[in-house]
Amino acid sequence: MSSIFIVLFGLVGFTFGWFVYSKFIAEKIYQLDPNFETPAHKFEDGVDYVPTNKFVLWGSHFTAVAGAAPIVGPAIAVYWGWLPALLWVTFGSIFFAGVHDFGALWASSRHDAKSIGALSESIIGTRVRSVLMIIIFLLLVLVNAMFATIIADEMIIYPESVFPAWAAIPVAVAVGVLIRRKVNLLAISIIGVAILYFTIYIGSVWPLALPGDIFGLQEHGNWIILLYIYAGIASMLPVWLLLQPRDYINGAQLILGLFVLYTAVLFTMPDVAAPMINDVAEGTPPIFPILFVTIACGALSGFHGIVSSGTSAKQLDNEKDARFVGYLGALGEGSLALITIVAVTGSLYAATAAGGWDELYPTITGGPGATGFIAGGALLISEGWGISLTFAQTMLAVMVVLFAGTTMDAGLRLTRYIIQEWGNIYNIEPLKSNYISTFAAVGACLLLAFGVSNGNYPGDGGTLIWPVFAASNQMLASMTLIVLSVYLLRLGRPAKYLIAPTVFILFMASWGGAWYVISYVESGQWLLVIIQAAVMVSSLFIVLEAWSAISKMRREDSGGDESATP
Repeated sequence: MSSIFIVLFGLVGFTFGWFVYSKFIAEKIYQLDPNFETPAHKFEDGVDYVPTNKFVLWGSHFTAVAGAAPIVGPAIAVYWGWLPALLWVTFGSIFFAGVHDFGALWASSRHDAKSIGALSESIIGTRVRSVLMIIIFLLLVLVNAMFATIIADEMIIYPESVFPAWAAIPVAVAVGVLIRRKVNLLAISIIGVAILYFTIYIGSVWPLALPGDIFGLQEHGNWIILLYIYAGIASMLPVWLLLQPRDYINGAQLILGLFVLYTAVLFTMPDVAAPMINDVAEGTPPIFPILFVTIACGALSGFHGIVSSGTSAKQLDNEKDARFVGYLGALGEGSLALITIVAVTGSLYAATAAGGWDELYPTITGGPGATGFIAGGALLISEGWGISLTFAQTMLAVMVVLFAGTTMDAGLRLTRYIIQEWGNIYNIEPLKSNYISTFAAVGACLLLAFGVSNGNYPGDGGTLIWPVFAASNQMLASMTLIVLSVYLLRLGRPAKYLIAPTVFILFMASWGGAWYVISYVESGQWLLVIIQAAVMVSSLFIVLEAWSAISKMRREDSGGDESATP
């Protein structure tokens, strides 16, 4: 069967999601108000609260939520077969991620751009806020630690990506300054993307590597230290100067990259080499529920709710833009996951191994992950466009590194926001400082990265407890959907379009968490047992609190009280 079927199925679904379903949600459920004063205007400070053009904000939001996860997750999940991965990516993006990301952005905007954890206090209660903010902080530290290792790994495997990845920083600063000066956005975008692709060419012929004695660590450790130094500085700069334009120009670069990949499929028409439903090896984790926690970004991810309510809500120029930024951002990520499925299951990629696809994917843990996307996607581009394989590999490696980098940038800034929110909630003056909160955020990430080890290299601590992120991330997604559902009920609006996804993902995440706990117990990984069990118990507490809040609303018959809107 041709890979064109996978592409058409996904893109037709996404088209329906944007033109039909998201419009219905925006008009009938969230009821966007173009006259509502967003926090970006209400608290404008030129640093974090900055009214932003919706196209720029979409690029910033998209690349912040995407990271490497919509590549890694689907590249692993196709081991169960390409059909389950395709169905979850398509329907998950339309009916789960879209309303989740869009809703978190809208609800946060209605609550002074508070994080989903902080705004849960006014929607459900103080105790929920306290528990949810701890879960969010833990997941952010995990994301920051893990993405630093992903970037370090890719820079070492593909040293050609080093120069273009770091060259993107001064390009982003220049773009930010020009946008601030109201220079034509289209012209800036074209020139900026052209410069980035020129740096990719330079990188393809000029690979770079770090010496091992910079910090007395191996190359991985050196990169991780440098990445945290950069991310710490970046998180304190005005959002318009680096984070926003870096994400935007990377988003523009990705759009071009996706265009090249999708058209390469059209040019080459590769067959699908992977089975529709795979006869998996003995001992493979069950497809139910593990598929739904393996593919998170690209279908549904709790991390997106943190970004929507943490950074993007502070930059929303008009409430009507929330649909474009939040829902279309989710579909953009779904498009990346979709082309990843094609890249790692296509016949061109399978032909590179002596044993075909079975040789590339002997087990679910033996699959190549992001490396498979780079290798398979590069073959598509090289065959379809006649571009050199080295340049194509460098282009996709840079895409992975930049995605992971922008997510790390946003993740550290979000960690700072959480610490500052704690400072405001508990009136701890030092934590309100940008410098102290950033130092604390970086310190927490470094403590995780270097305080424990997975035995591979200094700084790999994030990989040790990363397995708990899978189910915990989807637990957070269900908690965000619960908060949004309760908010809609308080406003007297239909909540069934959120409650149905909530019940499904809460069930799958709980089932997956229980499966992981049993697996960790059997392998004697007691730290992971404790963390996963704590997240599950905390989530159960939030569910009970939400149920109590709904019951109280019903007793008071106050479901239609519009005074709930700040």
